[in-house]
Amino acid sequence: MLADSYGRTATDLRVSLTDRCNLRCSYCMPPEGLDWLPKPELLTDDELNRLIRIGVTMLGIEEVRFTGGEPLLRRGLPGIVAATTALEPRPSTALTTNGIGLARLAPALAEAGLRRVNVSLDTLDPDVFERLARRRRLDDVLEGMAGAAAAGLVPVKVNAVLMRGVNDHEATRLLRYCLDHGYELRFIEQMPLDAQHGWRRDNMITAEEILDRLSAEFHLEPAGDAERGSAPAEVFWVDGGPQRVGVIGSVTRPFCGACDRVRLTADGQIRNCLFAREESDLRALLRGGADDEEIAQRWRAAVAGKLPGHGINDPSFLQPSRPMSAIGG
Repeated sequence: MLADSYGRTATDLRVSLTDRCNLRCSYCMPPEGLDWLPKPELLTDDELNRLIRIGVTMLGIEEVRFTGGEPLLRRGLPGIVAATTALEPRPSTALTTNGIGLARLAPALAEAGLRRVNVSLDTLDPDVFERLARRRRLDDVLEGMAGAAAAGLVPVKVNAVLMRGVNDHEATRLLRYCLDHGYELRFIEQMPLDAQHGWRRDNMITAEEILDRLSAEFHLEPAGDAERGSAPAEVFWVDGGPQRVGVIGSVTRPFCGACDRVRLTADGQIRNCLFAREESDLRALLRGGADDEEIAQRWRAAVAGKLPGHGINDPSFLQPSRPMSAIGG
């Protein structure tokens, strides 16, 4: 098992398939984009499949989430998903995406065994979308969400980040849209993971503010039907249910004490925390001829050294050198 010294066990593996993205969201990267990883540094499909197999069959991984960058840009994605869902015990699988191209790929991903998707949607205004993402692709995202639902990748979960003076006035509009379409909305506090290191706490819309804005139009009641456990979102019934909304207060309401996640970057580095300053290199072991047990031992050691929390609220906090697009969500 992947246990750390604070009694937590990692069972949720986030696999970044690429650092590339077809949007340029202002809270993630500069307008000109970033220097992408050279192809030889990326894990091959076979290397990815081997590491996922080791995680699932030897280390207790129960859920695999494919991320990026934008994972839909990874050629061979359905094959990677199919190889993962063919494992025994079969892990639960999910995909986090910006939704561009999802309408086309959703049937193949569902056929490969993918269970569900999370789609990023911060605004319903085309002009605001272009301002945030620096691309005019809102219609493609909405079509992708509808395509995922039609392919049976449900519930379609929607991730939204509110920014002060940009899209924070859209909180209730986003929730109404998701309720009308049968999607599950999750608001996420903006985190210090941008390549420009321009995050400022004062610009962040907090979980408390989000709930206040939603409560102006909807009746929210904590969903006490299940223990939250390691789930990052606080979930609330909307107007008595059955539909729900979640709020992920990563900064102001951290849930590090129950975290069960470990991350594999597209170039084969293990990160035991989204905000880790250190990584453990599995790619070198793969390409150096290491056997499965040697790789598993390195992986166990990487997780064993996990810190008690991300430390964002500590005065000594330092933002990780890699931006979100290079880490994987």
